Amino acid sequence: MASPLTQTILKSQIFRSHPNLWQRTTTRRRRRYDSCSVPKRRITLRHLLLLPPDIRIRPRSLSIRHRNLLSNPPFSPLHQPCTPALRPHMSSLASPPDSTDRTKTVRIVIKGTVQGVFYRNWTVDNATELGLKGWVRNRRDGSVEALISGTPEKVQEMEQRCRRGPPAAMVTGLEVFPSDEDPGTGFERTRTV
Repeated sequence: MASPLTQTILKSQIFRSHPNLWQRTTTRRRRRYDSCSVPKRRITLRHLLLLPPDIRIRPRSLSIRHRNLLSNPPFSPLHQPCTPALRPHMSSLASPPDSTDRTKTVRIVIKGTVQGVFYRNWTVDNATELGLKGWVRNRRDGSVEALISGTPEKVQEMEQRCRRGPPAAMVTGLEVFPSDEDPGTGFERTRTV
């Protein structure tokens, strides 16, 4: 196998010895793109083959029909329906038996540039989106405090979102404490303490 440099040199030799090859490719392209000032060379499979000048190839002999080469792959086991023995088990995982056992309540204190950047409104929107209960409020020391209650997965997701905050905020610290406080029925913004 020739090196890339050798291949490039051989290709240029082929085009020099067959000027009609270069002319055919550029004129076809020019007809299609009359508005282009620079002619673009169309490289076909025939141009990439390094052949002596005396050998001619018919273009039809190089055509590849991809539909014939690739057959439809069989379905993987993941796409097939579950067996009846697994269905009750899977459905029990989807809905917890008792939602009160799976409720987690935490108090979060967020520090940094978090006041005056709509952090509380952003928190209300995100908590409502996740279906959480609780409240959020500003504190006089410049931090924001939130009580969040819901499933452990949703509470964990909200903690991660609070670490990032809204675009204008810059969170420098986040403290999470377990809590037994009553979160209420929805998620709301409360007064500064």
